[in-house]
Formats: sequence, structure tokens, C-alpha cells
Amino acid sequence: MKIQEGNGIKALSVIGLIVTTIIWGSAFVVMKNSVDVISPTYLLALRFTIASIALVAIFWKRVRSVRKTDLMCGGLLGVFLFVSYLLQTYGLKYTTASKNAFITTLYVILVPFLHWFFNGKKPSGNNLAAAVIAVAGLALISLEGDLTVNIGDLLTLLCGLFFAFHIVFIGRYTKNHDPIVLTVVQMVVAAALSWMLAPLLEGSLDFRVIDGSMVTGLLYLGIFSTMLCFLLQNVGQKHLSPNTSSIILSFEAVYGLVFSVLFLGETVTARLMAGCVLMFASIILSEYRKKSTG
Repeated sequence: MKIQEGNGIKALSVIGLIVTTIIWGSAFVVMKNSVDVISPTYLLALRFTIASIALVAIFWKRVRSVRKTDLMCGGLLGVFLFVSYLLQTYGLKYTTASKNAFITTLYVILVPFLHWFFNGKKPSGNNLAAAVIAVAGLALISLEGDLTVNIGDLLTLLCGLFFAFHIVFIGRYTKNHDPIVLTVVQMVVAAALSWMLAPLLEGSLDFRVIDGSMVTGLLYLGIFSTMLCFLLQNVGQKHLSPNTSSIILSFEAVYGLVFSVLFLGETVTARLMAGCVLMFASIILSEYRKKSTG
């Protein structure tokens, strides 16, 4: 019975992460349209604030019993989250939504190594080979005709590194902390950092640019892409390893590309497809394990 219950919880966790990837994939389109109107850091401040208000309102009883260790762990997750999204949002200003989505998923290769460094889980030879293949795929996706890398691609690459930190430490902290409380704390910290840095990086915000359609987009980003998705991720990672979670979450790139083609009119070239194939091959290889015989 316990085994069945455990498998059931893992299955629900996998489903939750898949739902997260679909929502995140669609969010790339919303972000691309929004970042053309609202500067990146203010956009983050608004989405994290919306998520924070909703989370505190829903989970007020849990928030009242937050511990000091919850604040410390959730705060660090909030820093990782803010930095990764700041880099991703700025990167999105200078690159396409599909490339932004795919380069971000490089974290799937980084997670096993960070998991080894921080949690003592050594990566296999497959992980090393997968890293090389991923770099080749990334080159096809990112390098321009003159073999230079777009600044947006570099920012997105750094974003993937911080997402990897975020995934590894979620797996570490959810073992001994309430994932819902961690979600609330990290959202509040990310919102606070956004409001603190926005005036320094981008001056003041003209709230008149936020019209009715923009409000709809912000609510989608705040409620679904931020509050709901990170709740699903934090709760799901309590029952799944960081490596498994990163593999599942990487499929946001698939939906990012699909939604970009459908709604942004982006063209999928042979080179981009080849790079994507290599990236996904590296993802599969990084998690491949031979079945034991005998």
C-alpha cells in the first residue's frame, strides 16, 4: 500500500511539473509582448508582487507560523529566482522567444554537476558526454553568421545557471521544509528585490502604459506562470530528484517554441531544429541508465 501511495504521489508530481512546463512555454509569448511595453525589472516586480499577494492571501495561516530557517532557505531561493528571471527577461529583449526558451533549458545539464557538488551525488559519464552535445546544440541555436553570440543569448545562458541552482536547492530544502511556505517566502523576496533594483536600473515606471490587455497579461504571469507554477514545482520536487525534475521542466522549451511559432510567427530553420535535436539528445543521454541484468 505504501509503495502504491508513493508511486501515486510521484505520478501526481510528474503531472504537476508537466502542467508547469506548458504554462511556462506559453508565458514566453506573454513575456515577449509585455517586455516591449514594460521595462524588464518592473515587469518582474509586478508579476512577483501579484504572486506574493495571492499566495499570502491563500496561505495566510501557514505564513503566520513561518520559522527563521524557512525565511533563510526561502530567501536564498528567492535570490536565485530573481537573478535567473532578471537575466532571462533582459535576454528576451535581445533574442527571440524560442531561442530564449531553449537556451534556458541548459540547466538540465548543469543540475547533475551542481547536485554532485552540493549534495554529493556524482554524475555519470553520460552526464559528461551530454554536456559536450549540449554545447554543440547551443552553438547551433545561439551562434550568428559571424560566429558571435548575441548578448541576449549570453544573458539567457547565465539565467540557465541560476535556474540550475534554484532547482538543486529546492530539492535540498523541501526535504525538511514546507514547500508551500518556501514558495511564499521566495516570491516575497523576489518581489522585494525587483522593486529595490528597478528604479536603479530603469528609472521610474510610467503606469499609464499598463492598459486593459496588459493587465490581463500581468495577471496571467503573476497567477498562473508564477504563483501556480512555482507551487507545483516546489511541491513536486519534494517527491522527485533534482535530476528528474530538471528533465521534466526542460520541456518548457518545446512549448515555448510551439507557442512562439503559433503566436509570434517565428520561423523554425533547419539549423535551429538541428540544435534543438542535439539539446534534447543531450537531455536524454544525461539521464540514461543501463538496466541491470542478472
